[in-house]
Amino acid sequence: MAKVLVVTSGKGGVGKTTSTAALGAALAQMGQRVVVIDFDVGLRNLDLVLGAERRVVFDLINVVQGVAKLQQALIRDKRLENLWLLPASQTRDKDALTDEGISRVIAELRTKFDWILCDSPAGIERGAMLAMRYADEAVIVTNPEVSSVRDSDRIIGMLDSKTVKAERGEFVAKHILITRYDAGRASRGEMLGIEDILEILATPLLGIIPESQDVLRASNVGSPVTLHNADSPPARAYIDAVNRLLGETIAMTVPTERKSFMSRLLGRRAA
Repeated sequence: MAKVLVVTSGKGGVGKTTSTAALGAALAQMGQRVVVIDFDVGLRNLDLVLGAERRVVFDLINVVQGVAKLQQALIRDKRLENLWLLPASQTRDKDALTDEGISRVIAELRTKFDWILCDSPAGIERGAMLAMRYADEAVIVTNPEVSSVRDSDRIIGMLDSKTVKAERGEFVAKHILITRYDAGRASRGEMLGIEDILEILATPLLGIIPESQDVLRASNVGSPVTLHNADSPPARAYIDAVNRLLGETIAMTVPTERKSFMSRLLGRRAA
């Protein structure tokens, strides 16, 4: 039986979709059967990050409404045979999603996959609520900014009250994934430190993804960063995060400030 993992946050632009793709690809590389679902109806982007935008024929709404069967809408990744995509619709409204329809889709997917990753839209509207509704676990993506952390705190409250597991009195395991972390800015007090974020959210830390152009470059060519440049710092951080999801004990690496060549040269001369 699959584990349903929602990748969520209150704020937009924090890296939910790129994180969903990176985590899903890394899980698939480790032999897990994975499906990623785009819940952002009207603003479909997960297919772009996975390089599958030209292969979309049917989508999540079609399956929910019975226009297409699930197998017709699932898109298998061309690079990883264990990774599949269920895309969102670009032309429909979020109100087309129904609790009953999502429940049926998730139940069917549970019989076919090890992991179901739900890429949630930003905010707390219908799409976001249904993305987290059937979650067993949650990854709350946050940037080291006050507004992002505050919105993440609200999402944690909703995971503890609005999910099926919460309504049954069960616990939804939650993890914090800090993205776009810049050690230099953090040291200068221009963004929140790791300890500050964890103190506010009081939730276990899954990983710290450093600010890097590697993530943007990977997205622009339609590839998760864990596939496009597996040796890059963000890719290694995502892979460590996936190993932690799978139960391994991996030491947490806090990204350090990378000095330019001139800074290192001047530092040596001053010494």
